[in-house]
Amino acid sequence: MNYLPTICAISTASGQGAIAVIRVSGDEAIAICDAIFVAAKAGKKLKDVPANTIHYGSIYDGATVLDDVLLSVFKAPHSFTGEHAVEIACHGSQYIQQQLLQLLVRKGAVLAQPGEFSKRAFSNGKMDLSQAEAIADLIASSSAASHRIAMQQMRGGFSHELVLLRQDLLTFVSLLELELDFGEEDVEFANREELKALIQKISDKLSHLANSFSLGNAIKNGIPVAIVGETNVGKSTLLNLLLNEEKAIVSDIHGTTRDSIEDTVVINGITFRFIDTAGLRHTTDVIENLGIERTYQKISQAEIVLLVVDAVQDIRAIEQQISKIEPYLFEKKMILVCNKTDLLSASALAALTEIKFPAVQKVVLLSAKHGTNAPQLQDMLMDVANLAAINEQDVIVSNVRHYEALVKALAAVNRVAEGLDNSIPADFLSQDIRECMHYLGEITGAIGTEEILGSIFSRFCIGK
Repeated sequence: MNYLPTICAISTASGQGAIAVIRVSGDEAIAICDAIFVAAKAGKKLKDVPANTIHYGSIYDGATVLDDVLLSVFKAPHSFTGEHAVEIACHGSQYIQQQLLQLLVRKGAVLAQPGEFSKRAFSNGKMDLSQAEAIADLIASSSAASHRIAMQQMRGGFSHELVLLRQDLLTFVSLLELELDFGEEDVEFANREELKALIQKISDKLSHLANSFSLGNAIKNGIPVAIVGETNVGKSTLLNLLLNEEKAIVSDIHGTTRDSIEDTVVINGITFRFIDTAGLRHTTDVIENLGIERTYQKISQAEIVLLVVDAVQDIRAIEQQISKIEPYLFEKKMILVCNKTDLLSASALAALTEIKFPAVQKVVLLSAKHGTNAPQLQDMLMDVANLAAINEQDVIVSNVRHYEALVKALAAVNRVAEGLDNSIPADFLSQDIRECMHYLGEITGAIGTEEILGSIFSRFCIGK
């Protein structure tokens, strides 16, 4: 067995606070802390205390008291890493934190690398690789939806699905390979009809998981919403309204916004990433034209498009603007925002609600200047995003590495299905099934390389 040094790191966020936590993990974690900790109760030693207990006392550097602390003691294998571990809760002074770290290093610990605690938890079987990655997503979660996805994955929901699929495949590949041992006797251990049914079930499941990535990625990083329209229709005012701050410059001068402005806001637990774009118009200004080109690029990158129009215009002019945008939508969802409705009569407002266009999912009558119907627009965004059905039981893929592996596994499964239809030999079927199992195993870490693991855990924060 390879010897691993005892590691230490500050696990709380950088900066000054009331409390900080320093984590120590490894075979010598308890002994190292025993050498610097004096319990309030005379004679108490950490090596003798029960596991999963907390102890009050002081940290000494020689004869000098560094701080009064609480020590949480965990003994292998019942800890986050599966090793002996101690968590030191000290006061949040940066000076105290650094002095404690230096003292631990002098006593034999080494500073942990990014993600090293989680990597040891994975290596010691405390979690699989997808669960370890979910920890990083949980720490980075900024909305209720991204939090739910990370929690569901960290609790093993995704892993459980993959383990069941691999077990089913393993059963059949074993039978197929058994047939190879009796090739001269022409026997069939693996029922081909049952295998077809299994492959179809697995193909459907993998397709569902892979297709969920677009949704999971949007939730994780924020659903991109492009705010587009002609100049002076109120796009920047609308952005400021949605963000509840003066983010974008607003003026009556055409072409004020020449580049994209982005910011995020959480609506009902979902992060939306709003992008204010340059106004669409014909101009000879080179810089403004570059901004207009970026507007069309942002439309292609968005999930939802808010087409803002001046409601005072003639209905026909509004329909012409919709027609100009429509070719760039590529099945994206569009909400027509009729702005400046505070200047219209009741009959004119009623006429706007009658606008019917295949590309338009919703129409909202808005006054961005006065905030009229802003809550209605937020409800429409939630409705168009179609995220209401997400719950804690849904398995949603949000990690690009998982998505790529699922796509490769699905391709291998589809080759098995094609091979069964064409009655190809068992050895070829077995090869494709094992390839599918390989890619599923890559996700959970059942199959992996140090290079892959190093790349994954290097993106974690230090202390995790």
